Amino acid sequence: MKKVNEIMLRRQNKLILEKSKPGNKLDKAVLITILKNIEPIGYMLSSNVLKVLQTYSMDEIAVFYKDLAKELKILIGANKKWNPMYPNFPAQVMEASDVELFVNAMIHYLGDWIGVRIMPKYKKEKRSSLSEDCKLRVIDLATEKEFHEMFQNLMESKTSISETDEEDLKWYLGECEAKVPIIVHKEILSFVYATLLNYREVNYTEAAKNFKTATDVLRLAVGLSDGDVSLSTSTKFRNFKRKERRFLLGILESCNSDIVEDMLKHKNVWIKLGEKLHPGEYGKNFPVVINAFDVLRNNKKHFTFASSLESFLEKHQIKEAVKLLKNRPGDFARRLDHLLRISKTPKAIVSEFDEIAEKVSSPVLLQVMTHFKYRNDKRDLRVFMPKGNISKIQAIENEVPDLSKSICDTVCMVCAKVLKKQYSKLSKLGKVYIDPALKDYIVPFSQRSASKAIRTVTRGSKITIPDGDTLRFFAWWKDIPDDNTNIDDNYWGGRVDIDLSAIMYNDKWTQMERISYTNLRSAKYKACHSGDITSAPNGACEFIDIDIPSILNYGGRYVVMCVLSFTRQSFSQMPESFCGWMIRKHPQSGEVFEPKTVQDKLDINTDSKLNIPVIFDLKERKMIYTDLALTSVPYRSINIENNMDALGLMGRSIEDLRKPSLYDLFTLHAESRGKIIKTRKNADIVFSLNEGITPFDIEEIVGKYI
Repeated sequence: MKKVNEIMLRRQNKLILEKSKPGNKLDKAVLITILKNIEPIGYMLSSNVLKVLQTYSMDEIAVFYKDLAKELKILIGANKKWNPMYPNFPAQVMEASDVELFVNAMIHYLGDWIGVRIMPKYKKEKRSSLSEDCKLRVIDLATEKEFHEMFQNLMESKTSISETDEEDLKWYLGECEAKVPIIVHKEILSFVYATLLNYREVNYTEAAKNFKTATDVLRLAVGLSDGDVSLSTSTKFRNFKRKERRFLLGILESCNSDIVEDMLKHKNVWIKLGEKLHPGEYGKNFPVVINAFDVLRNNKKHFTFASSLESFLEKHQIKEAVKLLKNRPGDFARRLDHLLRISKTPKAIVSEFDEIAEKVSSPVLLQVMTHFKYRNDKRDLRVFMPKGNISKIQAIENEVPDLSKSICDTVCMVCAKVLKKQYSKLSKLGKVYIDPALKDYIVPFSQRSASKAIRTVTRGSKITIPDGDTLRFFAWWKDIPDDNTNIDDNYWGGRVDIDLSAIMYNDKWTQMERISYTNLRSAKYKACHSGDITSAPNGACEFIDIDIPSILNYGGRYVVMCVLSFTRQSFSQMPESFCGWMIRKHPQSGEVFEPKTVQDKLDINTDSKLNIPVIFDLKERKMIYTDLALTSVPYRSINIENNMDALGLMGRSIEDLRKPSLYDLFTLHAESRGKIIKTRKNADIVFSLNEGITPFDIEEIVGKYI
């Protein structure tokens, strides 16, 4: 399958196909066979796709099917061998004696110490055919125009994009004669131009016009060195060609802003970069740059915006602080809550903010509006998601005093007014239907650390659990090859032991039970583990079954799914590691891994050793998409028992998030450039879960609506 269709299939469940021979009529039995063959994988083809395929010859359809089946199996995980320790799971584990489970585990662990992989030998019993009615994923037809628009939307995004997005965009920029649009987001700007500069000749003069600040230049240099343009991790700068050095120094020299202040924000990084740029070699060509590096290297005193602002705030000189902040509207918006708390005249602060609100970006306005909408809600925690390529969450006690409701409402009205004015400049939408279910889906402000998945939504979004009483979690991984020396902890070498675990909590997030390698089955309700496998030379897997009614009857509510690296290697070091979940009505029917029942599959490729892919709210029958990592773990052992408090806190934090929903976003658009109607029948545009613009159309949302 061509790379274009591999990308379209993975990102949008679509294919770009052209009719082959006019008038050719492929035997319908062939198409029916293809449909029957991909149905167990969980997919079907739309009528539009079938109409094109009807014109194919037998040779063409054979190639098409072979490529399609291969890609679909990779997407869903069906290309792997799924051999759990107990092949007749879950009944086999539930019926086994404690002695049998204990002895099997001890013998398996002994094998690790003597260097022999010992697995208990059981005959796989014949299983009944799958007794499930599953909703199939429909593969539809796409056009080349849609393909190019997808990447244009990514480049025009006002929020950060994921590593997967960057990989696809890098291929696109290298293979296609892409027209680069006006790029607003600084990280995307740097990534795109770094890619172009590395791939082909670019007009340096034209490229330079896009970079306005010293940090823009720093991001570009990081991008040229294949580093993290979010600047959240360190970069080893490569040696730049003389032409590149002049280019970077020239942009830096021509920046309109105070480059010293900007450079001081990343002082040590700039000093390292300066060693590669050698500005002194160019004599008096770049006097501003040479002076800036002199300040950095010799620790000369330099008054900055930040130092002036902190001085005003410390002295409680609110008017002076506000006057300074009005020159930087984005900073004003981010500091607004603090200013309102310490000011004796909060109405005056809001009036000052109103004057400059039009200069604040729409993503920031959306977040400010939502913050003040829920500002006085009684919550125990304040939750933050730090910037970076690792998906982290932080929570602190909520000790912030309330603000008056009228002040909060006024701030919300100011933000809504400005947003509607901005959106009204876009093309008209006509009659708009907005599905109320979109209230459960969060606006994708930052996809920087999002994992590659079958369907990607924003952290904190809540997806309804389909019919079925059994949740089945799964994880698959592979050992690190012996020749790979880049391992965090050489004590374990390349052997990788992934542990799939689950913790159950009640309404108040009090821990009730765990399912892990130390507790293969619950004595309280129906839940069990498929057996702890501690090495994966050719791949290994683990499963956990959770019976929803039994947990609810016992007083449980939340289930946190965890994937841990017991052998302490980061997931990013492993050749492959992924996880996901299924919903099963009849857990003993069909194979243990049934592609058709898979709801989500996520690749785990973070520089962490513990991940929380999803949390389940069984009372509301919602899956809370988390895709989070725990970056620090106990030294003595990485297991569920040593991390239950941290996991419970993370669960409470993500469940307590207050972020703008897609319903809020689309409503603002509809009110400013359309008319909202109550039924989708007569709508010109639909925003819903499965029709029109959906929460999974990330590229379109970040490119056209935020």
